[in-house]
Amino acid sequence: MLNHLFLLNAGGHPTLISSVFVVTGSFILLLLLIKHFAWGQITDIFKQREERISNDLDSAEQSRIRANAHEVEIKERLAASQNEAMEIIQEAKEIGESNRQTVLSETKEEVARMKAKAEELLAYEREKALAEAKAEVVNLSLQVAEKILNNDLSMDNQTALIDQYIEGLGSDNEPK
Repeated sequence: MLNHLFLLNAGGHPTLISSVFVVTGSFILLLLLIKHFAWGQITDIFKQREERISNDLDSAEQSRIRANAHEVEIKERLAASQNEAMEIIQEAKEIGESNRQTVLSETKEEVARMKAKAEELLAYEREKALAEAKAEVVNLSLQVAEKILNNDLSMDNQTALIDQYIEGLGSDNEPK
């Protein structure tokens, strides 16, 4: 079969082998021309693209790291804010309880003062009423004694005088 190929080629007709050689030679020539004129630019473009992609990946990784750090910082701030809020609430509860106890004790003290004052006033009024009653009894005794001395000292006269005086007291105490 190879003999046929060579024979056909020798006759001046294009054959498969001559076509393969021409195409292969053209391809090699094309590769040499590309390597000489364009290979440097193509590799530079690929290197630039590789560097850009690498930089983009590095930038994305740094952005991710910063985002994670920012997220951690935000979580820490949130936790600190929650702790601070709990402390403020606890402090407010303590202040409220303290104020409640203060108001309660002040109220109890005020009630005790008012009760003591009322008891003092009651004792004063009682003493005043007793003094007035004593004065009235003394006055009545003096009036009875005066009438007894002005009248006869017989038993019937004394009884009548006392009864008359008692009736007079009832009419004196009635509202006018």
